[in-house]
Amino acid sequence: MADYARARRTMVENQIRTADVTDLRILSALLEVPREAYVPPARRAIAYLDENVPVNASGRALLKPMVFAKLVQAAQIGETDHVLDVGCASGYSAAVLARLAANVVALEEDAALARMAVDTLAQSGMHNVSVVSGPLAAGSAPGGPYDVIMLEGATEVRPDSLIAQLKEGGRLVAIVGAGPAGKATLYCMTGRHATAKPLFDAAAPLLPGFVKPAEFVF
Repeated sequence: MADYARARRTMVENQIRTADVTDLRILSALLEVPREAYVPPARRAIAYLDENVPVNASGRALLKPMVFAKLVQAAQIGETDHVLDVGCASGYSAAVLARLAANVVALEEDAALARMAVDTLAQSGMHNVSVVSGPLAAGSAPGGPYDVIMLEGATEVRPDSLIAQLKEGGRLVAIVGAGPAGKATLYCMTGRHATAKPLFDAAAPLLPGFVKPAEFVF
């Protein structure tokens, strides 16, 4: 029988701490959330690998643990923060974020993944997460504005529709760009404008609705 608790500790020690993630609240949350519970049974053996872990046949995945942890640290989530988790997939990211924030709106447009998120979060006793269904690129304006918005995948376009749902001083973290050219980016809202700060190189599957439109060529 797999020792998932040991796998979690190894993930934190060998993948997270070595990537300069030093926030003890984040490290504690990652140790508490059973990542294997949020992947299909056939993939539980690879739940803690240092890679993006697929959760369905359409290419959706849990972010690589190191990338996820560094994005969360960059977002500087406070205990009173209201967070929007875009593309929550099976709910793993929302479960981690819920241990750091006051409440989390977990947005998912894939019906099967949304049902998995609802069920698994309920089994985990997470009462400060609300799973909502809808197009990821539209965000969830009725639940906003938000202190933090996190994209659980890559975008080829500036996520302006989501940035508009930030509070003054709010932060949005995302991987901008496709494939190995992706760059983890922090957007900070000041006044009516959001400034972008590149953080580190990262790669993740593109989220639905965040693909750059094809250019017309004569």
